[in-house]
Amino acid sequence: MKMILLRKFRVLILMVFLIACSMHIMIDLLPKLERHGSTGCSCSHTPSEEPKSWGKQGWPNKHSLRILQDFSNEPSSNVSLHSLERVPVAGDKSQAFRRLDHHGQRGDRKRQFMQDAGVDKNVPAKGSRLSALYDHPLYKTSLPPLTDEDTLFNVNTDIRFDPKAAEDQFSHVAGESNIDEFSQTGELTADSYPNWLRFHIGINRYELYSRHNPVIDALLKDLATQRITSVAMKSGGTQLKLIMTFQNYGQALFKPMKQTREQETPPDFFYFSDFERHNAEIAAFHLDKILDFRRVPPVAGRLANMTKEIRDVTRDKKLWRTFFISPANNVCFYGECSYYCSTEHALCGKPDQIEGSLAAFLPDLALAKRKTWRNPWRRSYHKRKKAEWEVDPDYCEEVKQTPPYDSGTRLLDIMDMTIFDFLMGNMDRHHYETFEKFGNETFIIHLDNGRGFGKHSHDELSILVPLNQCCRVRKSTHLRLQLLAKEEYKLSVLMAESLVRDRLSPILIQPHLDAMDRRLRQVLNVLSDCIEKEGYSYVVEDDLQGYQGTDHAHNGPRRR
Repeated sequence: MKMILLRKFRVLILMVFLIACSMHIMIDLLPKLERHGSTGCSCSHTPSEEPKSWGKQGWPNKHSLRILQDFSNEPSSNVSLHSLERVPVAGDKSQAFRRLDHHGQRGDRKRQFMQDAGVDKNVPAKGSRLSALYDHPLYKTSLPPLTDEDTLFNVNTDIRFDPKAAEDQFSHVAGESNIDEFSQTGELTADSYPNWLRFHIGINRYELYSRHNPVIDALLKDLATQRITSVAMKSGGTQLKLIMTFQNYGQALFKPMKQTREQETPPDFFYFSDFERHNAEIAAFHLDKILDFRRVPPVAGRLANMTKEIRDVTRDKKLWRTFFISPANNVCFYGECSYYCSTEHALCGKPDQIEGSLAAFLPDLALAKRKTWRNPWRRSYHKRKKAEWEVDPDYCEEVKQTPPYDSGTRLLDIMDMTIFDFLMGNMDRHHYETFEKFGNETFIIHLDNGRGFGKHSHDELSILVPLNQCCRVRKSTHLRLQLLAKEEYKLSVLMAESLVRDRLSPILIQPHLDAMDRRLRQVLNVLSDCIEKEGYSYVVEDDLQGYQGTDHAHNGPRRR
């Protein structure tokens, strides 16, 4: 009797196991079966509809415009991203350039978007301090004449672009309504290129974008309002970031809100284990613009619906499976990353709304390769070890003798970046990037600023070590810093006015704005000490030939 019962029990266990396996297999196959079975309407998902499973949306198709974009803040950023949103670069760079030829070829008007458009559609209200700042002569200096070698892309803006002709990939991605969004005829002229593409076309040796280019304001609006059609996790990195694709085929890097604006970095946190802040990315873009560096890709804040704009449109199974409903009945997800990607560090909406920053992609690496450089003043990223620059007061002399810092403007670019980081309190500048086409004579791209604005009650003076050791700065940077220290052009007031335009305003609380004024005075004190010690002509590099600003005595010969 016992043997019969034992056999029946074993059979029962085996049947349960087989049923469980069958259910798992059916769950994995369900999205594919639904995709093959859905041959009906391909209408867009409207906000009024009930949330749908990601499987019903279908997997993403690739299209020609996608190859023009890339965004990476990893040390190995010259390697293509391995996300679901990336396009395989078959045929390497030559094939990618053939795609760009759809947009145009060289012609007489190839630099229409390379220089200022001469029309500012979003001038601040009369009497604003920001408007007065941009009207100041220091913000009206002109660039050298641009040649083909000084522009990232050379395109003939007369040539029309037909999305349907681009390997027939647009027909798989969008219906007629999407194409007509660009022009009535279904063709793209240069003037009707999407704003992200016009931003790419405007990049040159000296700047990511021109001072008064109306395309930037339009691009910021796109980042905040364009319909999101697809979402995937970005591979690599210590914290969760999402790649979002828009209806106009643009893409942006989404960093979700992890803590409130009032929360400071705990005093016992190391800089490399701190949270990345979405509001820091937004504020960094505005600060970079006010300093007239223009080396941060456009960033805008956005309030995203986690259900309709992330979960229901993602094709990333790993991301989709991390969604859950919290005990407070809020929608949450945590994704996959090296740190802070677990149920204990989940990102939760209220109930399904979440803030985040959206940074516009840079041109794809297949079209515009970028070189990654190790920052000479990189921190050790170790709990006990110190970097060489922290123990050697003459470290800068060694850097000055090492290419590319022994000639050109690269060392001055590092000084600009140092000042930029100190004003934000950003200690996490381990690498930086440049566009390979321009060689060593070009600007540093200020990527990955999420660890700025962590503490308003503390000024991290170690960030200023490069400036202390090298005692070098551009004249234009020095004069602008002096201007921003004046009451009529007060940095904190200008930042507040600039940030109020963002949809997530207020971006920074007042203590962070006040901290920037305090840190600006410290930067000027360091430069004043340098000038007193080394002489003005040694410390200040004159990059404003002919600018009639404040007269300074040149107290000593320049030496390296």
